[in-house]
Amino acid sequence: MAKTVRVKSFQLIARDIADVDVHLLHVLSIGVGWPHRPADWEFLRQVGQGIVAVDDIGRVFCSAMWFLQGEDLATIGLVITTPRAQAQGAGRWLMEEVMERCKGRNLTLNSTKAAYPLYLSLGFEKEATVFLHGGILSTLPAAARDHGLDELPTTQIEELADYDTEAFGVNRSAVLVQLSKRSVTCVLRRSDKVVGYAMRRQFGRGHVIGPIVASNDEDAILLVGWHLPALKDGYVRIDTREDTSPFAEFLTQIGLPTTSTTMTMSKGRRFLNRSDASPWVYGLAAHALN
Repeated sequence: MAKTVRVKSFQLIARDIADVDVHLLHVLSIGVGWPHRPADWEFLRQVGQGIVAVDDIGRVFCSAMWFLQGEDLATIGLVITTPRAQAQGAGRWLMEEVMERCKGRNLTLNSTKAAYPLYLSLGFEKEATVFLHGGILSTLPAAARDHGLDELPTTQIEELADYDTEAFGVNRSAVLVQLSKRSVTCVLRRSDKVVGYAMRRQFGRGHVIGPIVASNDEDAILLVGWHLPALKDGYVRIDTREDTSPFAEFLTQIGLPTTSTTMTMSKGRRFLNRSDASPWVYGLAAHALN
């Protein structure tokens, strides 16, 4: 397995992402216009694994992370390559290193337009488009009646495991536990049964609401609406694969238009498998976590 790659006149060395100063990772993400704060990087390093490519004086030129989900899935994210390194094939080298470390697992990621040709050449196939909705929340929807919405303590997060597994496809309880420690979680119950939930946490320049898991648009809207009063006049981001559904229209109506898109891709078993009236991931936890 390759540990180094030569880029023009200098050599890059693969290092464990846990051993790198988080502020160097922050500089790397700023360089490509990504909103991750040092705190966001720290959280992702707690729940995942990764490698970086550094030169002989410790400058970071590339990063990539993977997150083990269930027994046979890994989500890939934070794949960042500086233009100088990318032009010399460092992105492909980095991804080949990641795939070697995830050998035997099905893989999924969310690709930018620029990275799409690389992932296609590595055997990934497009499954869906992700719409990034974001903006300053200046409008609140009319207050909804009590529909069985309650805040869920972190100590009870395991109540969501079975419902989330049905939506996500594998058991990602370990990730949800870590997310819940820095999130406010709203749960929707009917007849004492979990029928939806949504988390919110600080991220980037404001807050992200995600994951959002529900069985229909109406419930997804209720869950998002529960969180909104606490976010008034702040920047809010929601990433969803919904395009023209009532849920997507609701996001636009409250002042969260689509700001950009990415593409969900998979290698191995198909990742997205939606069926009528079954739980569905309306809002992503993060691009790296899906």
